[in-house]
Amino acid sequence: MTIRATWNGVVLAETDDTVMVEGNHYFPRESLKPEYFSDSSKHTVCPWKGTASYLSVSVDGAQNRDAAWYYPQPKSAAANIENRVAFWRGVVVEQTA
Repeated sequence: MTIRATWNGVVLAETDDTVMVEGNHYFPRESLKPEYFSDSSKHTVCPWKGTASYLSVSVDGAQNRDAAWYYPQPKSAAANIENRVAFWRGVVVEQTA
């Protein structure tokens, strides 16, 4: 089963190896197409996963700020999402045929 993340008609990431946590697919970092991503200064804290960092997405001049997040140093309860990225803010994550 391949899972794909798209925004504005562009594939941002694609893999058959996601980890589901709280209804979100976490993609391996290496499955992201790096040309569409830039670091964000946003951070949030989850009590059991740790501190999240965010990435903004840019496609053909359009920007989706903080559209992806990851845990650079997840707490032990969330070790399975280390080096993985999840999406929101209009990024479509779906299974492909």
